[in-house]
Amino acid sequence: MTQEKKMTLTTKVIMGMGLGIAVGLIINLLGLNAGNFIGDNIVNGLFASIGMMFVTALKMLVVPLVFFSLISGVMGIGDIGSLGKVGAKSFALYLLTTAIAITVAITLAVLSGIGEGVNLPTVTAFTVKEAPSLSSVLINIIPSNIINAMAEGKMLQIIFFSILTGISILMVGKKAEPMAELIEIANEVMMKMVNIVMAAAPYAVFALLAKAIANLGLDLLADLAGYVVVLIIALMLHLFVTLMGILKIFSGMSPFIFLKKMRETQVFAFSTSSSNATIPVTLRAVTERLGVSNSVASFTVPFGATINMDGTAIMQGVATVFIANAYGVELGMTGYLTVVLMSVLASIGTAGVPGVGLIMLSMVFTQVGLPVEGIGLILGVDRLLDMIRTAVNVSGDAAVSVIVAKSESKMDERIYNDPEAGILTDENLGIDEAAEQELAEVVQETHDKS
Repeated sequence: MTQEKKMTLTTKVIMGMGLGIAVGLIINLLGLNAGNFIGDNIVNGLFASIGMMFVTALKMLVVPLVFFSLISGVMGIGDIGSLGKVGAKSFALYLLTTAIAITVAITLAVLSGIGEGVNLPTVTAFTVKEAPSLSSVLINIIPSNIINAMAEGKMLQIIFFSILTGISILMVGKKAEPMAELIEIANEVMMKMVNIVMAAAPYAVFALLAKAIANLGLDLLADLAGYVVVLIIALMLHLFVTLMGILKIFSGMSPFIFLKKMRETQVFAFSTSSSNATIPVTLRAVTERLGVSNSVASFTVPFGATINMDGTAIMQGVATVFIANAYGVELGMTGYLTVVLMSVLASIGTAGVPGVGLIMLSMVFTQVGLPVEGIGLILGVDRLLDMIRTAVNVSGDAAVSVIVAKSESKMDERIYNDPEAGILTDENLGIDEAAEQELAEVVQETHDKS
C-alpha cells in the first residue's frame, strides 16, 4: 500500500498507455472490435465513454484556466513592454521551428523516394472547408462577444481579451487590488482542479488508447508503410534533435531533464490528439515541473497550442512528396520552396481553425498543382499519426516557454533541475483535511456574522 502511494502519476500514466495499446491490439487481432459484445459494449461503449469523459473534463478547464492564468501572468509581468517582448519572441520561435520542421520533412521524404511506383487504390472521397483569409483571421482575433468566444473556445480571442483585462487592471492600480487578489486565488483554484482531473488520467489514457488501437489496428499501416515510417522519423528528429538543439542553444538548459519531465504531458497529448485539450496539463508541467514563471507560461502555452504547427508542417512536407511521387508529378526546387513558405504562412492564417491540418494540406496541394483528393489516400492512417504529431507540438510549446522565460529572467532553474519538483502522487491528490477544516470555519464565521 505504501509503495502504491509513492508511485508517481507519470509512472501510472505510462503503465496505462502500455496496457491500453496491448489490450487494443489483442482485441483488434482477435476481431472483437465490432459486431459483438466486447466491441459494442466494451470498446465503443465503456472505453469510449471513459475516454470522452476525461477529454471533456480537460476541455472544461481550458477556458477558465487560460483566462485567469493569463490575466495573472500579465499582472505578474507588470510591464506592458515586457509583455510585448514575450509575445514577439514566442511568435518568432514558433515560426522558426515550423520552418525547420517542414524543411527537414521534405528533405527526408525526397531522399527516401516514398510514393514512387505506388499502385494508387481508389481514392477516398474528400472535401475540405475553405481556408479563411489572413485578414479575416486577424480581424477575428478581437471578440465581438467574449462570452460567445469562451463558449466556443476561440483561443486567440480569449488570449486577446485576457491580456487586455490584465493590462487594464495594471492601469487602474491600487483600486484594483481586490480584483487582482481574486484572480490570483481563482488561478490557484483552477490549478488544483487540474490536479483533481489528472487523478483519473491513468484509467482514461488506458481507455483512449485501447479504443483507438482496437478500432484502427495496424493493418492499414502496411499499405502506407513508407509514408508512415518517414513521417515518424521526421517527427522524432524534430523532437529529439531540432527542438532539443534549439532548447540547449538558446537557453542552455538540459534537454534530458526537459524530456524526462515532459513525458507525462506527451502521453496526455498522444492519447487525446488535441493540443488545446492538453493545455491544462502542459501549463502545469511548464510552471511546476520546469520552473517557468506563470507570467510567461500563461501566454506561451495557449498561444503555442493555437499557432504552433510543427507536427502538422512535418505531415504536410512528407504527404506532399508522397502524393507527388504517387501521381508522378515533379515538383522541383521551386515547388518545394513553395511548400515551405505556404506551410509557415498557413500556420498563421489558419490558427485555431477546426481541421486545420487538412485545410493547410489542401492549400499546399492546390498551390503546387497536386490533386486535393489525394489527401484521401492518407486519411486512414492520419488518426494514429496525429497522436504523435500532438505530442511533438506540446513539446515545442514547452521548449519555447523555457527559452522565452530564460531570456526574460522569468525562470526558476532550481525547479527545472530538481527531479522531484511538481511530481504528483496519490498523497498530493488527496484532500488536506486541515485546510478543509480551516476553510469551513471561515465560511461558518462569515455566515454567523451575516
